Amino acid sequence: MFDGLPEYPWKKLKPYEEIARQHPNGMVDLSVGSPVDPTPQVIQDALIQATNAPGYPSTAGSLELRQAIVDWFALRRAVPNLSTDQVMPSIGSKELISFLPLFLGLGKGDVVVQPRVAYTAYVVGASLVGAEIISSDDPDEWPANTKLIWLNSPGNPDGKVLDVPALRKAVKRARELGAVLASDECYAELGWGQWAETRIPSLLDPAVSDGNQENLLVLYSLSKQSNLAGYRAAFAAGDKNLIQPIVNLRMHSGLMMPAPVQQAVIAALGDHQHVLLEREIYRSRRELLLSAVKNYGFTVSDSEAGLYLWASLGEDCWSTVRRMAELGILVVPGEFYEAGGSEYVRFSITATDDKIAEGANRLSNAIKLNS
Repeated sequence: MFDGLPEYPWKKLKPYEEIARQHPNGMVDLSVGSPVDPTPQVIQDALIQATNAPGYPSTAGSLELRQAIVDWFALRRAVPNLSTDQVMPSIGSKELISFLPLFLGLGKGDVVVQPRVAYTAYVVGASLVGAEIISSDDPDEWPANTKLIWLNSPGNPDGKVLDVPALRKAVKRARELGAVLASDECYAELGWGQWAETRIPSLLDPAVSDGNQENLLVLYSLSKQSNLAGYRAAFAAGDKNLIQPIVNLRMHSGLMMPAPVQQAVIAALGDHQHVLLEREIYRSRRELLLSAVKNYGFTVSDSEAGLYLWASLGEDCWSTVRRMAELGILVVPGEFYEAGGSEYVRFSITATDDKIAEGANRLSNAIKLNS
């Protein structure tokens, strides 16, 4: 049995979950980034209308789906002139993140670079093939044997956004190394502050890539902006010399987005109104929780976009997790996201309005008790 994978970190959170559950009014779970609002009706209807699907779906995605992805990139991500052979659907973005090193033929002696504060799936992909994982945000630190570089903008858990100069620097260094540069951009429609009205840049934006998409790959998910986590609806775009071999490998492996889900994705990409509505819901939740977190005494870093607050009390993250659990609030320790998060915790804003309000109220009451 393969034993090279790191232990699934969420197991370490169980004792603190038990503490939080003992609160007289129950636990407020702000640890998980799973959507709680209804899937928009326009998407549900598209799925229902496509339920008669007796044949196998295309691994590459139907032409209609691929055109919808191309059109969406042009409209929403300022990436024009993609062709339909430069995009592909995936069964959620985590599938492709975890298996990309395998699809690229990486192995021992190769280096995979991830952000200093990083989503857990990047290290899993490197571990599957025995590659070395390095955590670094500085392109000058990326070694000569780097074969795959992960960017995550907006970031999970920290909500950090990479601007055009930062992305261009990453592209320049990746090309010097001959490495694949992959950008996980699934929170790009959920910008706050300066990014609420300004488009969060994509790796494939010509302002970043100069129109050259060689060895560039962007991953996107509709789980958060369209409440489709249960549909496993995601896609990738970029260099067709990367996309087409990956499609072939996934075809041999039977990795296919179900045909009804493909129709749901087409509907989701063609309707931006539901994204605006959901963003407003999250904006309201975020403002309420952000105020309470700051008033409690947390320093909130980055958190410029996405669905999380990246916060610190200047102590070991597990001490903060316990503090919150004793208030009946469950948060995630930054340790889960590599060494760069050892003094941070992640608050999620994906809980219901009532739960967010209750969490904010508990933080406020704790301030009053301690004052």
